[in-house]
Parts: sequence; C-alpha cells; structure tokens
Amino acid sequence: MQEGTFIAPGYPEETPQRTPDVYAANCPTRQLLDRVADKWSVLILTTLGTGSGEMRFNALKRHIEGISQKMLSQTLRSLERDGLVTRHVVPTVPVTVGYAITPLGRELLDALQAMIDWAERRMAEVARSQISYDLRERELAALSL
Repeated sequence: MQEGTFIAPGYPEETPQRTPDVYAANCPTRQLLDRVADKWSVLILTTLGTGSGEMRFNALKRHIEGISQKMLSQTLRSLERDGLVTRHVVPTVPVTVGYAITPLGRELLDALQAMIDWAERRMAEVARSQISYDLRERELAALSL
C-alpha cells in the first residue's frame, strides 16, 4: 500500500494499475517515447553517455551542432524531470552548472546506440530510396499535367 493511503471499507487495498498501452491516446508511455525518440534528446544522451562525467551547458551546446540554447535548455529540463539526466549546480560567480547521465539514462543509451548504429549503417540505402521515390513522384506529376 502506498504511503499516506487509507483503507476504506468496501474498497480494495490498492487501486489496480492499468497495463501500459502505447497505442492508447492517453497512455503516458507515449510521452516518454516522444521524449526519447526526439533527435535532441538522443544527441544529448549520447553526448553525455560517451563523455567522462559531467558536461557543462556550453560544452554540450558546442558539441551538438545546430541546437539552440532554448532547445538545449528545454530538453535538458525534460530529461532531468524524467530521471535520465542529473543537474549539478556549483554556487560560483557566475554559477557553474553541470549535467550527467543517470543509470536510467545509461540503460536507455544501449537501445539508442543500436538505433544510431542502424541509421549510420543504412543511411546510404535510405538516401537511394528517397531519390528513387522523388523521381517517381516527379514523373507522376509530369504525366498528370
């Protein structure tokens, strides 16, 4: 029984937990999948996971080309909320903030690395498919004119 939960007569001691169903519109698993499948989350986690220890905000920003300061900040905050990243503040002038991957984040990193490896290995094939598709679409568009 959860701390602070009272037993009421006629009710079971625990509320039954629904089995997660990622296909259900209101399943919280979808929110987590959105976060971990986001390109910035993947790049931040892999950067923190391959580094040694903490990284400061600006070091992350320099390492991940194309990420804005706002997006880096928002993504780090979300990853911290989900328990995938920790934030360590040192009261200096100016304040020093470091980020590190948590054990939970490191566990996720294994799955992400497999996805990254696949993408790097198969990018040429995907690019060929994209070119082929675009050519077919142009030919169909030319025929309908």
